[in-house]
Amino acid sequence: MQLQVLDGAGQAGTPLEVADSAFGAAFREPLVHQVVVAYMAGGRAGTKAQKTRSEVRGGGSKPWRQKGTGRARAGTIRSPVWRGGGRAFAAKPRDFSQKVNRKSYRVAMRSILSELARQEILTVVDSITLDEPRTKALLAKLQTLGLSDVLLVTEDVSRELYLASRNLPEVDVRDVHGLDPVSLLRHQRVLMTSGAVRKIEEWLA
Repeated sequence: MQLQVLDGAGQAGTPLEVADSAFGAAFREPLVHQVVVAYMAGGRAGTKAQKTRSEVRGGGSKPWRQKGTGRARAGTIRSPVWRGGGRAFAAKPRDFSQKVNRKSYRVAMRSILSELARQEILTVVDSITLDEPRTKALLAKLQTLGLSDVLLVTEDVSRELYLASRNLPEVDVRDVHGLDPVSLLRHQRVLMTSGAVRKIEEWLA
């Protein structure tokens, strides 16, 4: 299949021939959902921690005698039913990560990229370069291409491009190795360089 390539002025150039296996695969929604959920779960800290009744300080002695006071029986002031007591089912640090096979991950990435190309969300340009790290210059380039909420994908992220984009909340810059399914689906448009497309093709074809 072919992907339309734009120049710096937003004009159509020579189409880029790419492998159907990488950019023409069928959309497999259940697998994409599984991979996206696993990726987001892997980003959870899982550091929540609470104390059980055995971990709360104090409560070593019985607060009053077993019988004859008229009050309910109590063995410790650190019982979960007491104020300041331990939790009955205390949360502990845990790992939320889910296992995704490497082959399944690659199939999901092919599926996402192919669907982006079919819906014309994916735009390919010759290159994305800036002479100086200025946000205004990057905004001008994006306005020329008619883009605002966009993911920029290059072979290697230059210092100028990184500095120019980091103050734009709706613009994200990644290299090919930093691509993930969530970033591809989060933005309204995806802008890739021809070199990045070739690298992705080598990875997924």
